[in-house]
Amino acid sequence: MIVAERRHLSEILKNIEPYNKVLILGCRGCVAICSTGGDREVEIIATALRIARKRQGKPLITYEATLIRQCDPEYLANLPELMKDAEAVVSLACGVGVNLIADLYPDIRVYPGVDTLFFGANTQLGVWQEKCRGCGDCIIDLTAGLCPIARCPKNLLNGPCGGSQNGKCEINPENPCIWHLIIERLTARGELDKLNEIWEPKDWRTYLGESPRKRIREDLIKNNKREG
Repeated sequence: MIVAERRHLSEILKNIEPYNKVLILGCRGCVAICSTGGDREVEIIATALRIARKRQGKPLITYEATLIRQCDPEYLANLPELMKDAEAVVSLACGVGVNLIADLYPDIRVYPGVDTLFFGANTQLGVWQEKCRGCGDCIIDLTAGLCPIARCPKNLLNGPCGGSQNGKCEINPENPCIWHLIIERLTARGELDKLNEIWEPKDWRTYLGESPRKRIREDLIKNNKREG
């Protein structure tokens, strides 16, 4: 799940300062699950913006809508209709949604209402933890299902650093050293010898790359053409 957090109200106000009519656009995808951009948050942010602008002596009219997803053109098709009375959009989707709207509708002024943080898991009520960096060259089949790229601040690929103590991370002692957990898990499975194997160098091109990454499923494209 993509995890995001709401931007400070002052940042949103600065972006919409020239406008008097603004669409607050939520998303029922990841940001709704992490309580950042769903129906409830749309209402909260719209109300907060109106109150703040009223205090500034600049009344604001807000329009409120929540789409099933903002990362899929199918669900953005009616955006121009939603925008007919608005001058700008504050999107509560992740950065993917903001980018897609900007690509599909270059004449629409769209501003982020949240900051996109990481790929994470909801480990307990109100807590989300990063578990994946989306690097595109997964190695967790070698590390007992635990990701050292996302869960080690140093992104180490060759075991714990000298700073880890008593199974705790040197950078943040509140966190377990992920390599300590990897070693413990492999030991319990009788698979510690896996760490003696020489791994191929990690392909960072799939993460940093030379351009935005793209995944193409030719089978889906062909099926869609046949059905069309």
